[in-house]
Amino acid sequence: MQSVLTRPQGAVIRPQGSVIAATASELHSQLTQAVLSNHCDALVVDMSQVESLDSAGLMALVSTLHLAQKENKRFTLCALPAPIRIIFELSQLDRAFEILDHPSTFEAMAA
Repeated sequence: MQSVLTRPQGAVIRPQGSVIAATASELHSQLTQAVLSNHCDALVVDMSQVESLDSAGLMALVSTLHLAQKENKRFTLCALPAPIRIIFELSQLDRAFEILDHPSTFEAMAA
């Protein structure tokens, strides 16, 4: 389950629990909808409540990153728990994504 917070400059989506094959399509759908929204110039995915991430979840994020780049919109991940951050580092996806430590960092940059 995800919560969505929409602000004039963008949206924050907060997935919770496991982002795995069973839940990845729902997350991907919400992320895609946010990126394609005319009211969203930037999208932040607050990962602080994510407990696990599999290849389907990772693919949902990568796919959304490509869509955001195509739409010239900012796509940021923040507050990655240590086990999730390791996945990004081992796959070298930490080089492709903008990753911030805290959601407030993004909010300050976007203000």
